[in-house]
Amino acid sequence: MNPKTATKKNIPMNVKIQSSKLVRFLSLLCLVVWAVGPRAVAQTAAGLDLQLYAGLTITGTVGIVYSVEYVTDLAQTNNASAWRCLEFLQLSASPYLWADKSASATGRRFYRAVQTEAPTNMVFIRPGTFRMGSPTNEVGRSTVEGPQTDVTISRGFWMGRYEVTQGEYLALTGNNPSYFNGVQVPDGVHKVDYGTDLSRPVENVLWSAATNYCGLLTQRERAAGRIAGNCVYRLPTEAEWEYACRAWTSPRFSYGDDPDYSDLTNYAWVMSGDERTHPVGQKLPNPWGLYDMHGNVEEWCLDYWQAFLPGGVALDPKGPVTGGYHVLRSGIGGTGIGIGWSCRSASRRYHFSGGEDLFIGFRVLLAPGQP
Repeated sequence: MNPKTATKKNIPMNVKIQSSKLVRFLSLLCLVVWAVGPRAVAQTAAGLDLQLYAGLTITGTVGIVYSVEYVTDLAQTNNASAWRCLEFLQLSASPYLWADKSASATGRRFYRAVQTEAPTNMVFIRPGTFRMGSPTNEVGRSTVEGPQTDVTISRGFWMGRYEVTQGEYLALTGNNPSYFNGVQVPDGVHKVDYGTDLSRPVENVLWSAATNYCGLLTQRERAAGRIAGNCVYRLPTEAEWEYACRAWTSPRFSYGDDPDYSDLTNYAWVMSGDERTHPVGQKLPNPWGLYDMHGNVEEWCLDYWQAFLPGGVALDPKGPVTGGYHVLRSGIGGTGIGIGWSCRSASRRYHFSGGEDLFIGFRVLLAPGQP
């Protein structure tokens, strides 16, 4: 293909694509310009370049999140569903030299960087390293919170700003399993009217129901063209959840150590005198803008339960591949239940995967799937 021809035919917008086919000494990268429907990219004009790496030079707006995507066939660049997202990247400098570390440079890939808008009620979480678990002298600690593990989260992701609400769950699945909705008879005799407030977090959901919700959300957003064909909504891994909760902090809570729990009620629904869930987003967020991380409902994680953390150093860790229980994170709400120690950043529990509970809900994460 003639690179000069490629840069002139039917190319209305400034999106740069690079090919990376490694030959014995040099890689010839063709940069072409491509239109991306409603999604726009701030990129330099196309040109011919010679590089010894598989990657892309991104010129755009610092602080904006880009979806770095590729196709293996240049003829497929007009096919929106053919593009595969490798990672979400928050631009730290411009121009920015990005390298593809997901595959060897002997393959043939054409890249583009697409400026993304934040999905509704989601926060971008940058990759980084943190210490997972709690030190042995932390007040309220359980032994299952150790040994402390130095964890690297290698790719950025979008995290739900709030726990999934009853209204969101109802709109997507057509049902609302929540106990705290309308009139209930908790003791089999006396009726309690909890009212109808669809801004409360959905609860009383099985782990499988939570993952099914994620699958339905993925299908809807792919069909609408709002996410790449391999991006998925899913539950966060336990490591991703604690990383997002801590927000690069190390005390017991994301806002500080709070030894007497005097500030906890500013951030979590605990010891409230009203044993029920509450509308999401009513308390203060953590430093990264996530609400109810320290308590409203407990939240399902993707991982199967393991009794202890792995220890040492771990890259994007996941729990066992099988098991009967899944990890729960976030403090529990309700009188006599939401005690302070359960709301700490490191606090971890588990529940039978085939069971539901009045105080178990979830939040979703958006990330690239397998390239």
